[in-house]
Amino acid sequence: MKPMLPTLTFAQPVQKDWLFEVKYDGFRAILDWDSNGIELTSRNGKSLLPQFPEIEDFLLQHENEFKPFLPLRLDGELVSLENPYKANFSAIQIRGRLKAAKKIEEQAKNSPCRLMIFDLLVQNGKPMYSLEFLKRKEELSKLFKKTGLELNADPYNKQLLQPVMAYEDFNEIWEKVVLYDGEGIVAKQASSIWEEGKRSLQWLKYKNWKYVSCFVTSYDKTNGYFYLGVYKDDSIYGVGQVLFGFKPDEKQALGQILKQNMVKEDTQFIYVEPAICLEVKYLELYENQLREPHFDHFRFDLAPEDCTYDKFIFQQKNLPEDLEITHPDKPLWDKFNIRKADYILYLREISPYMLPFLKNRLLTVIRFPHGMFGEAFYQKNCPDYAPDFVHTHTADDIDYILCNNLKTLIWLGNQLAIEFHVPFQTTVSKGPSEIVFDLDPPSQDEFHLAIKAALLIKEVLDQLNLIGFIKTSGNKGLQIYLPLPEDEFSYDDTRLFTSFIADYLISKDPDSFTIERMKKKRGNRLYVDYVQHGEGKTIVAPYSMRGNEHGGVATPLFWEEVDEKLDPRMFTLDYALERIRQFGDPFKSYFQTKSIQPYAPVLEVLKQNSQKKG
Repeated sequence: MKPMLPTLTFAQPVQKDWLFEVKYDGFRAILDWDSNGIELTSRNGKSLLPQFPEIEDFLLQHENEFKPFLPLRLDGELVSLENPYKANFSAIQIRGRLKAAKKIEEQAKNSPCRLMIFDLLVQNGKPMYSLEFLKRKEELSKLFKKTGLELNADPYNKQLLQPVMAYEDFNEIWEKVVLYDGEGIVAKQASSIWEEGKRSLQWLKYKNWKYVSCFVTSYDKTNGYFYLGVYKDDSIYGVGQVLFGFKPDEKQALGQILKQNMVKEDTQFIYVEPAICLEVKYLELYENQLREPHFDHFRFDLAPEDCTYDKFIFQQKNLPEDLEITHPDKPLWDKFNIRKADYILYLREISPYMLPFLKNRLLTVIRFPHGMFGEAFYQKNCPDYAPDFVHTHTADDIDYILCNNLKTLIWLGNQLAIEFHVPFQTTVSKGPSEIVFDLDPPSQDEFHLAIKAALLIKEVLDQLNLIGFIKTSGNKGLQIYLPLPEDEFSYDDTRLFTSFIADYLISKDPDSFTIERMKKKRGNRLYVDYVQHGEGKTIVAPYSMRGNEHGGVATPLFWEEVDEKLDPRMFTLDYALERIRQFGDPFKSYFQTKSIQPYAPVLEVLKQNSQKKG
């Protein structure tokens, strides 16, 4: 059957009684499951199961759970899920072109695709097309709950059938789509019915366009496309072509100007020198070409020399509008090819994972205005020249920056704030939001001591059923986090546990660990600084870079990585990004853990023991 289709809109579809879903970029697919078996059909009627056998395998593994609801028909998108709000279009295109059965089987096992379900059309053989969209959505949620499947979109969950949830607040979902660089959203009227094969005005797709400032290089007489370029060094770098988005008079005028100023012509093309600049919107760069390009407007304020490859890359990453990145070519490290542009792009890509740990925290940054080639300085007070979008919070007569959004993060990056340090509580919490152990060996040569301490602490946490997360410090140590529910514990409460752990480590290995505060008395032992976890103290935020010679990043780890092979110097800017792309974020369940962390019974025992000692 032909699926119902949304209509493209360029205006924000914010209307009363509409709901909003993430738009995933993949293959539209309708799933049919009845007594004859499972079928997954593409928009043009082609069976997708031979190409994506992992979907059928997953469903058959859960056949008993689904059996009470058959015959079943679901509407969705088959995707290579990159993050909860974005699918990788390039990856599924490559997957869809595979021919060899062995290669398909290998990809299905190692990089399985997911079927994102956004509509329920038939259940128990009963058609649901005429039900209102809101009702169908409610029934879809019930189906997932009754079959024991989770309701969250998650690229690292082995659940290959995942629901697309609906949001009532456009701004809430749009902020996440932009932050995670998703394709866009689909707005749906709550009362709309499902109409086969119809491109409906009751479903509207609103895309997360990127923009490129470019110039015209040629005109294809055979199909009407205008070819586009930017300057990379002194050469023209082609970025694709555009046909749509012009008003008839705009297209006619542009074509006429090109003919009048051509430098060369052949049977297919009219060629011109770079002169006319355009703003073109597009979804992403796919195989070095703009995908879904649309002309936006002429840029008479630009010269061709203003249209550069570096600016194109910044625009491609969807950096905040009207935020100028100054001196993008400035080198920051002498031993690594890390320019300011590379650092800004790192912050952009890591922002979905870093910002939650900065939100509503009094921020202290260490700025390196000359990179690693000059002096650095701490900054707590928000400077007078900070733009209006930078929010602040005053505490102890200091006007601290709150880095609560992408724009502030990138602005700080442009100020060459390299290190981000935050306290253990937020501006809206009364006590600590987490317990953190900072395991800092005397030098990198003694990093094995941090590993030993971390594994001993992990043993204790496991015995107490406590949930811990671990990261590198970005320098020479490791840091263990225990997320806590908000406003439930005091620093005195957490001090009992940090002190207990310190005593435990020293009792296990007094030659390796110490609580001696004077450096000259520590020897080569690891200092267990349980006093550091207190009000007003700070710790480097997850995914913050460090201003050291190896360009370290405070990188979240999986516990199974913590062994003698671990080398803190390997966690650099490039490696931190590579890890998260390949394996996901080890801290992804951090904030959900707060509500289930069983610290209260542990604290009760510690208090009883403390009273006995007293």
